[in-house]
Amino acid sequence: MSWTDFHRRREICDEVIRQAARDPRAPLPFAEVPGAREYFCGEEELLLALHYQWAQVLSGHLRTELTELGGDTDRVDAATRAWRKAVARHTTLREVLDANLERHPALRARHEAELRMLAVAAGLAGPAEPADEVTRIGAAFAALLRHAPALEPAKPRNRVSALLRMLVPSA
Repeated sequence: MSWTDFHRRREICDEVIRQAARDPRAPLPFAEVPGAREYFCGEEELLLALHYQWAQVLSGHLRTELTELGGDTDRVDAATRAWRKAVARHTTLREVLDANLERHPALRARHEAELRMLAVAAGLAGPAEPADEVTRIGAAFAALLRHAPALEPAKPRNRVSALLRMLVPSA
C-alpha cells in the first residue's frame, strides 16, 4: 500500500464517520462514499480499519493516563478516564463499531481483544490469565463504564505531573 492509498483510505474512513454521525446505528454509508468500494473489499474491511483507528485512540489515552501519574495512579481510575476521554472525542466512531459488532465476526474478535486490553490496563486481570476470562472481565468493566455516571475526576497525586499540566497550556 502506498502512502497515497493509506491517506485515501483514511479520508474514506473519516467521511464514513462524518456521514454516520446522522445516525450511527444505521447501516454504514459504504456505497455513498466515493472510493469506498475501490479501497475496501467490503463493509467488514472498512469496519476493521475503523476499529484500528479506535484502538489507536484508546491505547494512546490508556498509555497517557497510566504513565502520566506514575506509580501513584489507581489503574481502574486511569483506565476509566482514558476510555471516557476516547469516547468523548470519538463518540460516533464508538457508536458505529458497537452497532456493527454482531454483524461481523472479525470485528467482534477485535472488540474482544480491546476488552482484554482494557481489563489488563485497569489491573483487573493479568495477561497470562485465560483469554475468555479476561474478555468477560473486560466486558463487565466496559459495561460499567458505559452505564455508570461519570464521577468527578481525581486530582493528580504526582506534583510534577500537576505542574506539567499547568505549564502545557502556556507553551
